[in-house]
Amino acid sequence: MRLESIDLAKLITIIAEEVRAASAKPMVRCACHSVNEDCCPSNLQGVIDAGAARLGMHATGGATHGVAGYIDHTLLKPDATLQEIEKLCREAAEFKFATVCVNPAWVATCARLLRSTPVGVCTVVGFPLGATTPDVKNYETRRVIFDGAREVDMVINIGALKSGDLRLVEKDIEAVASVCREAGVTSKVIIEAAYLTDDEKVTACTLSKAAGADFVKTSTGFGPGGATVADVALMRRVVGDDMGVKAAGGVRDLEGLKAMVAAGASRVGASAGVKIVQQSRGGTVTEGKASGY
Repeated sequence: MRLESIDLAKLITIIAEEVRAASAKPMVRCACHSVNEDCCPSNLQGVIDAGAARLGMHATGGATHGVAGYIDHTLLKPDATLQEIEKLCREAAEFKFATVCVNPAWVATCARLLRSTPVGVCTVVGFPLGATTPDVKNYETRRVIFDGAREVDMVINIGALKSGDLRLVEKDIEAVASVCREAGVTSKVIIEAAYLTDDEKVTACTLSKAAGADFVKTSTGFGPGGATVADVALMRRVVGDDMGVKAAGGVRDLEGLKAMVAAGASRVGASAGVKIVQQSRGGTVTEGKASGY
């Protein structure tokens, strides 16, 4: 579903249908969590427990790779040092995280350090504001892929979305997603949900799907709020099984990860990845420094 083959009026109709579908279920609020009743971690406990079993989150640690495989081990703070990046990569290789997620300047270093491991390198484009132009994001994407990135998390033009300029938002996403498709690289679209209404979240996810992205992602971790169970559940309902959903920002322990996975997340961005895996093993938790995520 590309904008070349679908006019703007039809795209707006599709988005309107998605909004109606996402809003069809009554919005019953849970007093303790202030989210949809069907999204509340307490009400989802049975599903969370089932999810934990599927992930193999047992004290023996025998299937801990299943937990680690959900995590992008993240260090995006602006003052990250080479020593911290090297530590991040050592931890990722040891615990077998899905990727390390770093700023573009560190991609080549991480690709070199992780070359002999199954851990991928994820980076960010248009980060953290999303307020650069599509051609700049296109160049950023090409450059980080050249440096060794296998996954690219781009921030949408949030202001354009809130202004109703859907054509610009789709073009913005396509500028990154098209390059990733050509290179066989995974693209993720950060919608920065804390700035958006529910209708705008639905629109952002629908545009991401139309542009051919592989994932939608909740947050940068630098906005006014991070991932919520309600947002993950909404995003999963909109994109269905065709795309991944990444929860990022504020996932700091095993219970938080389990709640996000139960709500529909297929990847979690976290700076507390080591702590989460250690909790899943039932071992001693080593507290790490906050990584700006």
